[in-house]
Amino acid sequence: MAGPVSALEVTVTAPVASFRNPLYAAVQLTLACPPPATVGGLLAAAAGGWGRVDPGTRFAMAFRARGRGEDLETYHPLAAAGGKPDPTPRGRQFLAGVQLTVWLVGDLDDWRRRLRRPVWPLRLGRSQDLVAIAVREVELQPGGGRQGHALLPGEATRSGTRMRLPTAVSLDRARTRWDDYRYHEAGSAERVPSGWSDAGGQVVVLLPPTHPAHAEPAASGRLAQA
Repeated sequence: MAGPVSALEVTVTAPVASFRNPLYAAVQLTLACPPPATVGGLLAAAAGGWGRVDPGTRFAMAFRARGRGEDLETYHPLAAAGGKPDPTPRGRQFLAGVQLTVWLVGDLDDWRRRLRRPVWPLRLGRSQDLVAIAVREVELQPGGGRQGHALLPGEATRSGTRMRLPTAVSLDRARTRWDDYRYHEAGSAERVPSGWSDAGGQVVVLLPPTHPAHAEPAASGRLAQA
């Protein structure tokens, strides 16, 4: 990181999004931000599947929501042999007015093309939560920056809530790689020395790769290379 670097800044917006907290089975509580695995899935949808994504692809991200609320969704429980359970209404938390910013470095032309003409519909969280995106090329400055609303590796800062989030999920969904992250929902003025910063001083730190290959047994416990 000796000098500035060019990056593709992807702004993803949606009126509503929900990211189910996997620690709670009986209720649908939302996480304060999308896990890296969810954002990686959005990028894979743009590319046309994980088979078209370099396993070493990494990104940085920041997220904010203007509010949150709760509504009801109808769930259809799995039936026992010969049974037909009734649909069950259940409360669901959601975030409103969400904005996700993703920074990609490397092959900018390839990702610019993919994001402007995505192969599959782009969603954030649930399958019905379609998003709008805007893409532009920016220059990032070395030396870190203000934490703000960035999702950061757990060791990068002590500010914000420590979260254990899924980084990568195997293609058969049988295995998940979990990592420690930090996120400050209200935004933090704490300075983070690692990574880069954008024109507004927001820190940009690359997260571990989210490709399903990193959830396979051979990759278990392996840290991403800086």
